[in-house]
Amino acid sequence: MISRFGRNSIALPNRADNPVMPVRWRSNALSLTKVRRSCYPRMYPTMLVFPDGSTINVRYKEPRRIIKLPVDFSKLTEEEKKRVLTNRKPKQKLEKIEEFDESYDLSEYSKFFKS
Repeated sequence: MISRFGRNSIALPNRADNPVMPVRWRSNALSLTKVRRSCYPRMYPTMLVFPDGSTINVRYKEPRRIIKLPVDFSKLTEEEKKRVLTNRKPKQKLEKIEEFDESYDLSEYSKFFKS
């Protein structure tokens, strides 16, 4: 067999014919197909926060940074219940009232008007 480099090159043995030499496929070969899986095995590193504030690192199926577990209200004191409920209420936005100074003299601008 003549190699791909020309006539004057040495003949290289065919790897598919020789059982001793393994066949290595080219790295630029590809296949365009759909991944046929019902469940994707990719898991994302996520921090799990317990109600007491302790944390552990887990792997989760969706890309999230932090997952916070809910607080059990039956185990909280009255002060802690009030604090949790006030934190859950929406914050009230302060309304900005802009006051415009409308005291101007029209005669100052009369030079710009056509007469």
